[in-house]
Amino acid sequence: MTDKHRIVCQHCNGVIGVPADRLTDGPRCPRCHTPLFEGHPIELTDANFDQHVGKSDVPVVVDFWAPWCAPCRMMAPAFAEVASRMEPAARFAKLNTDESQQVAARYGIRSIPTLIVFKGGREMARQPGAMASTQLMRWVADALSRA
Repeated sequence: MTDKHRIVCQHCNGVIGVPADRLTDGPRCPRCHTPLFEGHPIELTDANFDQHVGKSDVPVVVDFWAPWCAPCRMMAPAFAEVASRMEPAARFAKLNTDESQQVAARYGIRSIPTLIVFKGGREMARQPGAMASTQLMRWVADALSRA
């Protein structure tokens, strides 16, 4: 019997059990039939943050950002590139701190961009400031190895 990983569907927010050895096989949500991993960051809000971060067995890397922030906009392509290269080892997500102020306040986000790696709902690593894709990939890999 294979261990199952809980994955939260980015489209319907349902919690799906996926055998650990099938994560890289392009699993689909049995409820809404969309891929569970699409190789790009998902959008989180105050409404769905706890579901995605707290109920997923796969680590979640969250980019706390705002649309007016130039370093945030500069880092967005690197974050998307790393998401496409590292999923499904981790889920990559973005949270707009202007629109989701409750979550931003709960995690004491004082500067943006700030990246946080969560595992099982707990913060495992935090990094303020923009990074290039190589630096970002190294930081995420290091954080995942400790998670």
